[in-house]
Amino acid sequence: MRLYPSLPGPLRRTLALDLLVAALLLLFVWLGFRVQDAVLELNSLSRGVTQAGGAVQETLRRAGEAIGGAALLGGQLREALQEAGGQTGGTVAATGREAEARVNSLADLLGLLTWYIPTNLLLLRYLPDRLAIVRRMTAGARVLGAGPLTPERRRLLAHRAAYGLPHAALLRHTRDPLGDLEAGRHDALVAAEYEAAGLGPPAAG
Repeated sequence: MRLYPSLPGPLRRTLALDLLVAALLLLFVWLGFRVQDAVLELNSLSRGVTQAGGAVQETLRRAGEAIGGAALLGGQLREALQEAGGQTGGTVAATGREAEARVNSLADLLGLLTWYIPTNLLLLRYLPDRLAIVRRMTAGARVLGAGPLTPERRRLLAHRAAYGLPHAALLRHTRDPLGDLEAGRHDALVAAEYEAAGLGPPAAG
């Protein structure tokens, strides 16, 4: 498998694009954690509610213990205060804990979506083209390196380049591709064919 072209210009462009994509993927991961942390800061409110509820419950419990030894209604007052503490402070504390759990779940979800959505959009745009380039370079290297570059093979490659490559690709190597083919000047056309496979030009024949 051939991952990168051997020509300096295409190699630099491919490496730069790969590094850019890798940097964006790391950025999306960082953003996901930042969003998660930002949402988790809302838990300060939930923890405050939990602590307040716990404080109310503890205060009423202590008050009940303090008067529980009274001669007449101490026991009943203690039970009433403890029950009130459970119904008020306990309920508030449970509400705070439930809110904290929901905030945690929301933070995880938003952080995951912040990473997942742009990552998938980027890879769906990038990977098909990148894999197509890898397959093309791999197949081209296998075909062009399958045998010695004899004069007849050079002639066949020149014909393939002249008939198969886009005009812009041919004009990067010669001003008159068809004239070169007609005159038997194959070097520029062969170089264009090698370039299309991501390979450097072969030695002139």
